[in-house]
Amino acid sequence: MTQQEKPKVAKMTGKCLCGAVKFTASEVTTGHGACHCSTCRKWGGGPALATDVGSIQFEGQDNISVYGSSDWAERGFCKTCGTHLFYRLKEGGMNVVWVGAFDQQEAFTLAAEIYIDRKPKSYDFAGDHPRLTEAEFLKSIGMGE
Repeated sequence: MTQQEKPKVAKMTGKCLCGAVKFTASEVTTGHGACHCSTCRKWGGGPALATDVGSIQFEGQDNISVYGSSDWAERGFCKTCGTHLFYRLKEGGMNVVWVGAFDQQEAFTLAAEIYIDRKPKSYDFAGDHPRLTEAEFLKSIGMGE
């Protein structure tokens, strides 16, 4: 499925656990992914459940802390409660938002898993959806061979 064919919602709202950060995201992909990379698992204690958004505007931006988690990406979270808010590429405009931060949870379904070759054996997600290795995923976003 191409990026244009993925089901999207025009606008969705969300917030952190304490409410210090609120956001409105546009062009929200409703089929979310599960990332099994070691960075996501270490950061959140398990796989990241997140989705692409076209753009995002924040209220309470002073309450957001940004951490450069790699040479090419950074992660944002609430300084007060620690809620994971986003992952974005430093170049290229890719914005990914944690599904749990959205107000409208019923809109989402699991559509893909990435870094499946890094997933620990202690859990599995059911369903028939694409499961990409690290190399396959990086290639799909123009970063691999």
